[in-house]
Amino acid sequence: MVFSEAEAHEQGLSPQQHQALLAIKGSESQVLTVGELADKLCIKHHSTVELISRLVRMNMLARAVDPEDGRRVRVTLTPLAEAKLLALSAVHFEQLRRIGPLLIKLLDRFGSSTY
Repeated sequence: MVFSEAEAHEQGLSPQQHQALLAIKGSESQVLTVGELADKLCIKHHSTVELISRLVRMNMLARAVDPEDGRRVRVTLTPLAEAKLLALSAVHFEQLRRIGPLLIKLLDRFGSSTY
């Protein structure tokens, strides 16, 4: 967790902003409403609106009114957010590659034969 938070900060993101971007990226359509994002992050609607507003100002998210329901707002990742997530994923992958052998040893030590 500390590693991930530090890497998010290196990319100019708070851990919560990173989690929001990951939630959108990981959604099936890669488009979420404010309410859906709030549910995924387990935070209140008004907190999600503030988080989204900050990410929009940072050019990480684009906001659009839902064409099917004008009361709802949908958010999508911008190319800058995609680039930040790609960079963070590469760093996380490298970290997992480095600690992989240690994780395997620990699993073996505790008698786990499935990985």
